[in-house]
Amino acid sequence: MPDVAAVIDDLREESQELDLLVRGLSAGQWAAPTPAHGWSIAHQIAHLTWTDEVALLAATDADAFAGEVAKAMKAPESFVDRGAEELAASAPDELLARWRNGRAGLEAVLRDAPAGVRIPWYGPPMSVASMATARIMETWAHGQDIADALGAARTPTARLRHVARIGVRARDYAYRVRGIKAPEEEFRVELMGPGGELIAFGAEGAPQRVTGPLVDFCLLVTQRAHRDGLAVRATGPDADRWLDIAQAFAGPAGPGRAPRGE
Repeated sequence: MPDVAAVIDDLREESQELDLLVRGLSAGQWAAPTPAHGWSIAHQIAHLTWTDEVALLAATDADAFAGEVAKAMKAPESFVDRGAEELAASAPDELLARWRNGRAGLEAVLRDAPAGVRIPWYGPPMSVASMATARIMETWAHGQDIADALGAARTPTARLRHVARIGVRARDYAYRVRGIKAPEEEFRVELMGPGGELIAFGAEGAPQRVTGPLVDFCLLVTQRAHRDGLAVRATGPDADRWLDIAQAFAGPAGPGRAPRGE
């Protein structure tokens, strides 16, 4: 089982790193487009803000959160974009302050949560560690869009193991959301971390395998880069097919990113 406090620490560090990237941006830069179609840098931070606030509501008021779920069920394809759109219209300093307040509030609640508590969510309820891990994944992925928009290079960190873990655990979901039957056999995933450490998932002797750099696998499963430009390799037809559809996030099948140059 993951060390819950350590996962929350990693969430704080991931958020602080992104905060450093955006805190000095001009109003024009906040409006700059990102690789996500129709989303500016403001939209990216607005989405993180909206999700942190909804997660905080889920962790503190289950009845009120159930009302939000009911709203989402009426517009499953648009409720996330609508939340981002509304907040993105805020002045940059107001949006930044709201994001900071929301993530600080969520962190405090997660740290104080009783052992074993399950937090309701749009899918199955989540443990505290799973909620924090999901927030790390989203913060890193949307941060990547922002970095790409700014032409900023980011140094991969060991925190990416959380993103990879979600990507692996969401394997069958990626098939299911596309109406495809998932393979019955487990895959072996072996990734090389930024410090040269091996990060592995699945049975060591599994014949179908995925290998590559940790950061490339994370870019793949968050659909921030096309697999053709990444050093992620598959052994076996099912593992190879998975790399075409993998997604670490909930919701409809993502469109992915086009290969570089297209």
